[in-house]
Amino acid sequence: MRFRPWTRLSALLLMAAIASIASVAPAAAQATPPPERAGFVKSVRGDVQLLSATGVMRTAHAGDEVAPIERIVTGADSAASLVLRDGTVLVLGPSSRLDMKEFSFDPTAQDGGLLISLLRGSLRMISGLIGKAHPDAVRIETQTATIGIRGTDFIVQADPQP
Repeated sequence: MRFRPWTRLSALLLMAAIASIASVAPAAAQATPPPERAGFVKSVRGDVQLLSATGVMRTAHAGDEVAPIERIVTGADSAASLVLRDGTVLVLGPSSRLDMKEFSFDPTAQDGGLLISLLRGSLRMISGLIGKAHPDAVRIETQTATIGIRGTDFIVQADPQP
């Protein structure tokens, strides 16, 4: 079977068009990185709210993503546990308010930072890879003190200011 010259040219143009679309598609997919998340809500008991950096309040449910900057508020007789991407576990007790002010983590280099502000209530923290590899990069603020983390499992209590 013989192809006419214009048929070959059409076939070549079609293959070139397909090749250019195929090469652009992965670049377009990489152009929009997935939204970064700090971790997820592992469990919720009672009334737990998440307040995003944009001011959107939502009720927390197990499995919800937590952003690097977010406020977590627990009601009376409520509690929540969160797991961050580096393996850090945060457990908030009743009537607590915690601001996640900064979280970054590079799983390849196991490098990053964590800054948390406990405004009131109680927090149990089991540090993850950031705390183990770079303890200076993990800090917890309260209204009266800033704590550098050297341990791996501890509890912080912050009473509301009058």
